[in-house]
Amino acid sequence: MVSTLGVAVVGFGWMGRVHTQAYIRVPHHFPHLPLRPALVAVADDVPGRAEEAARQYGFATAVRDWREVAADPRVGAVSIAAPNFLHREIGVAMAEAGKHIWIEKPVGLTVEDARAVAVAVAKSGVQGTVGFNYRSAPAVAAARELIASGGIGTVTHVRIRLFSDYAAHPESALTWRYERARGGSGVLGDLGSHGVDLARFLLGEIESLAADTAVFIPHRARPAGATAGHARATGGEPGPVENEDYVNCLLRFASGARGVLEACRVSVGEQNNYGFEVHGTEGAVFWDFRRMGELGVSRGTLYQDQPVSTLYVGPGHGEYGAFQPGAANAMGYDDLKVIEACHFLRSVAEGTAYGPTLEDAVHSAAALDAMSRSAQRRTWVDLR
Repeated sequence: MVSTLGVAVVGFGWMGRVHTQAYIRVPHHFPHLPLRPALVAVADDVPGRAEEAARQYGFATAVRDWREVAADPRVGAVSIAAPNFLHREIGVAMAEAGKHIWIEKPVGLTVEDARAVAVAVAKSGVQGTVGFNYRSAPAVAAARELIASGGIGTVTHVRIRLFSDYAAHPESALTWRYERARGGSGVLGDLGSHGVDLARFLLGEIESLAADTAVFIPHRARPAGATAGHARATGGEPGPVENEDYVNCLLRFASGARGVLEACRVSVGEQNNYGFEVHGTEGAVFWDFRRMGELGVSRGTLYQDQPVSTLYVGPGHGEYGAFQPGAANAMGYDDLKVIEACHFLRSVAEGTAYGPTLEDAVHSAAALDAMSRSAQRRTWVDLR
């Protein structure tokens, strides 16, 4: 028997739209889910944005204040896609109101913020899913299974990269993303959080790290009005960029493996260049987000001059079979959020966590805080 769960979306920028579209699509790809989402409410404080969302997607109610969502008895679950500085307040309030939450990373500005939301979720007995979407890629699931099974021997080292040009233009508007008080850490929270999650998902816990950070575009123009995405602002009053454009981090894992994590938001010529290379004593695996359905695999006993083959993921890998009937048919970014929506609804239906949890967010935030301290002190920081 299929039940209906009233859902709401708080924050209707790009990510709020992606969550909404995932809710709409999830019954099509996962028809056997025992819960079907119903779009009850959308909240955004930008005038007219929530109303536009309601008209376009069919939300029953549009409001400016997210507190109205927390008080709405029709809402059983909430997507939190608001700016980072609001994550803690909204996340805690929704959990305390008995709403299950699907919240975007990095879950606040600090590890204390992420932990506060995690505690509220645990105390309230609701489910909490976090938007670490790259681990949902079927090729990443295949890589994890291969690594865990010993398919490349004992893992020795990993390199994780997250390069983007979304902030590379010097006229990019000085939005909340570039402020410590509202955005927290810069590329650490935006892209580095994904890198930490991938590292832990593939290789296990991080024991210690050493990081270096930099700001390459120190000033930007303040926008004249509300912005969405990565808008430009010309002629506005200039202001300082308060958080990082770049991070380079050395990692030591509890397993003994070593790693390098590098992320940058101002990499000219790089558009969503995200991926990893994991090396072991008997092979390696390689993944590039831009070729999401492919996994480079090197296995065998040659060691030297050992070839690399390409695995095209198919229905046997992760949740691929919910989207395509045969290998090498392409999937896209939005499909990963549909998988997240499925895991979130399944968690609510069964009372058991599927996919990334608030505890994963706490671990990621702890690593990001450690990176900031390491860069300031120019030393290794222990995470144990």
